[in-house]
Amino acid sequence: MATRRSPLFSEFLRGVKAELPILLGVTPFGMIYGVLATNAGLSTFDAQAMSAVVFAGSSQFMLVQLVALGTPAIMMILTGFVINLRHALYSASIAPYTRHLSTIWKVVLSYLLTDEAYAVTVMRYRDWDDIKHKHWFFLGAGLALWTCWQVSTAAGIFLGAQVPPAWGLDFTLALTFIAIAVPAIKDRPSLLSALSAGVTALLTWNLPYKLGVIASALVGIGVGLWSEKR
Repeated sequence: MATRRSPLFSEFLRGVKAELPILLGVTPFGMIYGVLATNAGLSTFDAQAMSAVVFAGSSQFMLVQLVALGTPAIMMILTGFVINLRHALYSASIAPYTRHLSTIWKVVLSYLLTDEAYAVTVMRYRDWDDIKHKHWFFLGAGLALWTCWQVSTAAGIFLGAQVPPAWGLDFTLALTFIAIAVPAIKDRPSLLSALSAGVTALLTWNLPYKLGVIASALVGIGVGLWSEKR
């Protein structure tokens, strides 16, 4: 006799399925991090622990480079803080949908709030339906990404030395973010926001401490809001 699936579990699985296509680009990205971390002198434990604790690919890449250069700890902390400032924008966008949740739920979801998880989750939250358990979708998407990141990091640490550098797997990072951004462009404001942010990123790519990322995000948001008002 077939059993009826819980609506919470159904929403969780929906989040996992929405995240799966993005994981194709995340996997080699995580492997590259694992290789760079060990090459920078981090132990196997430290390299894996950074993926579990920091759980932010772009800042992890920058931090292992700073470790290799012998950069003081305070500078590494400040750099990681600046690079991850964009997550404050993600939080502000998600906050209206999660106000009703308990503190424990908010803590868990804030830990899982990454670029890839945010992209699919915010589109789910904006669906015009009356489902009250969309945070389970968020949990599914976030855990799928977290699991993939931990496994791919481990693969990079233990197997990465066998991957020829000539393969240039770092291009998958750009493909991943393209896969995230394109489905979200559904109207004129989002199109103008994406274009303006892209142009700003090109013009500011050589700014120190990845400040170009913050500048691009702010310009994109500003242009999007301006377009909506018009």
